[in-house]
Amino acid sequence: MSGNSPDEAAAGSRRPIAARDSGFARSLARLALRTSISPNQISSASVGFAAIGAMALIAAPAAPLLYIVAILGVQLRLLCNLLDGMVAVEGGRGSALGPLFNEFPDRIADSLLIVALGYAADAPSVGWAAALLAALTAYVRAFGGALGLPQDFRGPMAKQHRMAVLTAACAIALIEAYAHGASHALRIAVWIVAAGSLATCVARTMEIARRLQEK
Repeated sequence: MSGNSPDEAAAGSRRPIAARDSGFARSLARLALRTSISPNQISSASVGFAAIGAMALIAAPAAPLLYIVAILGVQLRLLCNLLDGMVAVEGGRGSALGPLFNEFPDRIADSLLIVALGYAADAPSVGWAAALLAALTAYVRAFGGALGLPQDFRGPMAKQHRMAVLTAACAIALIEAYAHGASHALRIAVWIVAAGSLATCVARTMEIARRLQEK
């Protein structure tokens, strides 16, 4: 999840990301702040990068070098998710529409990439189910926040984990394509994302129940 509202940190709704404290991320954020770009524009750009990655992923089984484009699409999407929050919070450019752009582009980007993974793996139904379950993990998290609880970003298949699985699967599929022509990595990955997202929904729901009982 990205972060566009200056109040998010205080509200406990900002995903903890270690990379946010890296020199590379801070340098990019400072560079972005020298321009007029807004956090909401960065969030929207993440959907564009995800769409490019998704199209490349669907076509990659027939043209394996497109796995590299897919990986770049995933990573640039994640970079946007990192920078929008930094520009909003650390840069003081949060807006009234920040909470909206904080969530909706993430859900669209996730769905594009995960559904594309299903088609690339020749398992479209699993891809659609995985995308639905991934969206449900965010719903459960946000529902906990609506109940006044700290938003729970735990895995085992939170957004960064889903994208890590997808990135690794693309890299392995590229190797497989040139080694023996068959790809098993994508099919395994889409099942991992689906099962892991379901487990994440269960874990987050159980944590909400525990915290409500403690009140």
